[in-house]
Amino acid sequence: MQQVTILGSTGSIGISTLDVLQRHPEKYNVYALAANKSVDTLFEQCLQFQPTIAVMLCPDSACQLESKLREAGSPVQVQSGIQALEIISGTEQTDIVVAAIVGAAGLLPTLAAAKAGKRILLANKEALVMSGALLMREVQANNAVLLPVDSEHNAIWQCLPVGETQQYQFEHQGIRRIILTASGGPFRDWALADLESVTPEQAVAHPNWSMGQKISVDSATMMNKGLEVIEAHWLFGMPSAKIEVVLHRQSIIHSMVDYMDGSVLAQMGNPDMRTPITNTLAWPQRIDSGVEPLDLVKAGRLDFAAAEFERFPCLALAYQALNTGGTSTAILNAANEVAVEAFLNRQIKFTDIARIIAEVLENVSITPADSLEQILAADKMARAVAQQQMRVVCSH
Repeated sequence: MQQVTILGSTGSIGISTLDVLQRHPEKYNVYALAANKSVDTLFEQCLQFQPTIAVMLCPDSACQLESKLREAGSPVQVQSGIQALEIISGTEQTDIVVAAIVGAAGLLPTLAAAKAGKRILLANKEALVMSGALLMREVQANNAVLLPVDSEHNAIWQCLPVGETQQYQFEHQGIRRIILTASGGPFRDWALADLESVTPEQAVAHPNWSMGQKISVDSATMMNKGLEVIEAHWLFGMPSAKIEVVLHRQSIIHSMVDYMDGSVLAQMGNPDMRTPITNTLAWPQRIDSGVEPLDLVKAGRLDFAAAEFERFPCLALAYQALNTGGTSTAILNAANEVAVEAFLNRQIKFTDIARIIAEVLENVSITPADSLEQILAADKMARAVAQQQMRVVCSH
């Protein structure tokens, strides 16, 4: 029986993971669940799955959760704060850590899991975007197993000659390029001038996937795909020039690997995150995920188009940050988090997101990203500059 810790259990990845776990009670037990502020959802999850520990990042939310659990007669222990997240990620009592906390908050517990040599199911982009070299170094030094849950990276991983052992950053003999597919989001067919009037409600209405608000906005700007380009670089050791993004509106081909002999291997399936979750959870075995089989006749057709930087400037900024190196990708991520939150709060326009990120990349000094301290300092500075830029935008 493998013990599972889920960081971000109340989000879409966490909920999908729990759906898979309950299908296989003979294989998996929930050791710990963690969330930010969603007290009611985590309370219901605790009653259903009876973890040993529940952690909330917000201390006030943790107090509310503990009160509700005690009233319900539940013995689940409640803790709070980032240190508690690190503890449940690195403890000997857990075997698998699902890293699904959105944003920079997921960095420290993911590093803790790597240092403890855990099997990490990585759904948090920011851990690699902010500190790719650092995280991969810890994974290798401690014999951790890092498996990508993002559907695109999971697809690439399934199409690479990895075999029965984890072998990231191997010599890519015979591999010409990695092709990341992207739906293009809800505005892929809009006139560019109309993007100025996009509302938060329109931006979070993804045409193919059910995701949280922040990730949905990132998908609409294509920053999500830009972060995935950076992730692919670190996961698979590929330079940016060999990582291509193409639009594929059906989201049936999740990504592809192009080989020198002319072969292109693609991983296909219905757009349901339970597939990559189950694949990484059970690897190297294959078990039921609850996902409906793909009906190619019903799908009918597969369309592809170029991902144009003029339409998706955030994608261009991600490539720019990756090529610059150092703390540039941490700065990119921090600026994006601030800008997306401001957009969701109706403080800036949709098109201001890319403008603010570009200004922050221009105005924050880039340093080597050799230590956690350097990365966190760059993150802090970028957030401060992004807030300043946001105020400038709001005053116009």
